[in-house]
Amino acid sequence: QVQLVESGGGMVQPGGSLRLSCAASGIRLNFNTMAWYRQTPGAERGAVAWIATNGLTDYEDSVRGRFTISRDNAKNTVYLQMNSLKPEDTAVYYCYCRGSWGKGTLVTVSS
Repeated sequence: QVQLVESGGGMVQPGGSLRLSCAASGIRLNFNTMAWYRQTPGAERGAVAWIATNGLTDYEDSVRGRFTISRDNAKNTVYLQMNSLKPEDTAVYYCYCRGSWGKGTLVTVSS
């Protein structure tokens, strides 16, 4: 059974940084493409970052250059480093792998 557990969310001022973590069990992350999604109230969940099995990454345009997705194979954990945060980055962030979702972690960017 795949289990994904996100952590690291919180409140930060505009321009600040946060690092989200997604710890996995029941699946090896380095053998699967992983993605981070985010969702705001009333909106659809949308992907913001992906990391493939070969380590290649891609980003949604609004976060490219500010967010970095990475993977620690030994810890079976995927990270999302978020820098230069903006109020519009406020959302619940979810990790996703092979049809499984975590419960999400809330990021609030506000002064």
